[in-house]
Parts: sequence; structure tokens; C-alpha cells
Amino acid sequence: MLILRYALLTVIGLSAGMVIAGGYVAVVTMLGVIPRFAGITKTAKRAMLYENCVILGVIAGNVMDLYSVRLPLGPVYLAAQGLFAGIFIGALAVALEEIVKAIPIFARRYRLRKGMPYLVYAFAFGKLTGTFLQFFLFD
Repeated sequence: MLILRYALLTVIGLSAGMVIAGGYVAVVTMLGVIPRFAGITKTAKRAMLYENCVILGVIAGNVMDLYSVRLPLGPVYLAAQGLFAGIFIGALAVALEEIVKAIPIFARRYRLRKGMPYLVYAFAFGKLTGTFLQFFLFD
């Protein structure tokens, strides 16, 4: 009976993980982040490679999280990984914002004519501050 219970929990856990990972990849695909970056950098012929790397990164991240794998590569690797993860999350947020067109609606409602770059910088600074506060104070 105990084996059946663990088997059922394993199937439910793996199924839920696959659904969440599939949803994440679907959102990234729907937003068109990878093809847009490939187009901007004029490397569209490598778009499939970029998409495969994202999928492999998702799989590797899930495996490392599931089995608590720790890579003792030092602070330089940690800084590089944090930088690249931040760039990707920022690009994802910008792509999502572009889809919903939040900033133009906000600007139209409050009749903003000048200072749009400062508004974007304020959003970025607020996100950065919130992330640092969460990381250093609440972890």
C-alpha cells in the first residue's frame, strides 16, 4: 500500500512539473522572445539552436532543483549566471509588457508627454530594489 502511495505521488508530481514546464515554454514561445532576439542580432538562422538551448536550460534547471545539485564553481560563475538570468528575465518582462501594452496605456491615461525613459528606468529600479530586498532581507 505504501509503494502504491509513493508511486501515485511520483506520477502526480512529475505530471504537475511537466505541465508547469510546458506552460513556461509555451509562454516564452508565444511572446516570441527568442525569434525577436535572433532577428535583432541578425542571427535568425540560429534561432533553432537558441530555442534548443532554452529547452535544455529548463530541463537542466529542473533536474538540478529536483536532485539538489550544487555546482561549486565559485563567485565568478555565480555572478555570470545571475547576470544572464537577469537579462533573460528582463527581456521576458519587456516582451510581456509589449504584448499587453501597459506603458502606452499608462502614459495615455495620465497624459505623459515627456519623460517616458525615466518612467521605464523607475520601473527597472523598483524591480531591482524589490529583488535585492527580498534576497537580502527575507531569504
